[in-house]
Amino acid sequence: MIAILFIVIMAVIVAAASFMGGGPAVAVAVPWWSLLAVLVAFVGFFAGGIYVGAALSSLALLAGFGLSDRPFWNFIGEMLWGPSTNFVLVSVPLFLLMGEVMLRAGLSERLYRSLNVWMGRLPGGLLHTNIISCGVFSAVAGSSVATAATMGSVALPYFEKSHYPPKLVLGSLAAGGALGNLIPPGITFIIYGLITETSVGALYLAAVGPSLLVVVLFLGVILWYSHVLNLKGDAGIPLRWRDRLLSLVDLLPTTLLIGLVLGTIYAGWATPTESAALGVAGALVLAAVDGRLNWRMLNESMHATARTTSMIALILFGAYFLNYILSSLGVPQMLAKFLTGLPLPGWAIMLVIIGFYLALGTFMEGMSMVITTIPLLFPVVKALGYDPVWFGVVITMLVEIAMISPPDGTVLYVLQGMRRQPGPITDVFMGVLPFMAVYMLAIGILMIFPSIALWLPGVMM
Repeated sequence: MIAILFIVIMAVIVAAASFMGGGPAVAVAVPWWSLLAVLVAFVGFFAGGIYVGAALSSLALLAGFGLSDRPFWNFIGEMLWGPSTNFVLVSVPLFLLMGEVMLRAGLSERLYRSLNVWMGRLPGGLLHTNIISCGVFSAVAGSSVATAATMGSVALPYFEKSHYPPKLVLGSLAAGGALGNLIPPGITFIIYGLITETSVGALYLAAVGPSLLVVVLFLGVILWYSHVLNLKGDAGIPLRWRDRLLSLVDLLPTTLLIGLVLGTIYAGWATPTESAALGVAGALVLAAVDGRLNWRMLNESMHATARTTSMIALILFGAYFLNYILSSLGVPQMLAKFLTGLPLPGWAIMLVIIGFYLALGTFMEGMSMVITTIPLLFPVVKALGYDPVWFGVVITMLVEIAMISPPDGTVLYVLQGMRRQPGPITDVFMGVLPFMAVYMLAIGILMIFPSIALWLPGVMM
């Protein structure tokens, strides 16, 4: 049914475009009906479940053949060659591979166990452990889905016979997973920096303050629920400082990786791509020390990395193709002129843009959202006078909200699929809503106090 609808929409748009006549190839005004048709097809494809890369490429072909008389097909190879050979983009599969090796080497389980010794006796102790362990793991994984899947597989068995409400457990894991892209070295920052030509190092520095803000707000939500629901800590957690200090041994492997990856970036010793390669080497060494390194583990890690990387690459290429067509038609310039010409202050227009992303995130995957929309909206943001580094942090936070937004948040379905005890998906939906609310609050705070993001890059760079 979806495939039939897909073909019908393509046929109708191409027929209408051919009947009305193709638009010029230069940056001039495009008929409103044609942009509306592309927008309707855009929403229809994603709402219908069409694969993102195929949907973007199909929309580019529709817009190219229907609205332009330029022989764009002569430039497709050259256009896709640029992003496919970009050195910065090599870091994406490397960070993914590092996370896969850590998962299979058991380093994530050791991380969770060690942090639980320190956090477990607090009110809502295991829930605090969920947030902190996800935050620490995010500092080496760079991916929300990888963080949620890894820490979910480790944490959920701890809760099977506990007194914690399932909704709150799943909500805290989803919220913690959402930190995967925000805490450096998040992959979204790499994609954003590649598209907008913004320093990835500056973006990583700018993300430190907002990351701490979001973590504190998440812990505040858990403390509030712990007070309301009278959630006690785990009485079985040892109190002696000797036991707590000994538990830090399990934190050592992850700490070494964080120092290796982020330390070399912040110190200026390595680019993000080079630090990702160092991270992979470090993860392999740690796996070998633990006796977990073997050919089967390597094969599974590389297979999972290749699958995820291929998905990202197809989305990236489809988006570059679509953005090339829309740019040749002058759509970004038209949009920038329209939004900056509105009788509204800059902050109000920014709120409109944020609202647009929040709505888009309810049915569109976060990475696709960034790659598709940033080339269109970035000129608007620059015209309004906002800092590109600050906007990169805000966009990444909006992507994270999209990853946990019902009904289509990717992280939510990852956690639902990992539940060993049956339960409805609405448990995950309801559990994550309070964390989504404070995430939006964090964006509002960042708009009022942009120095939270911009102070550290200004000092260190």
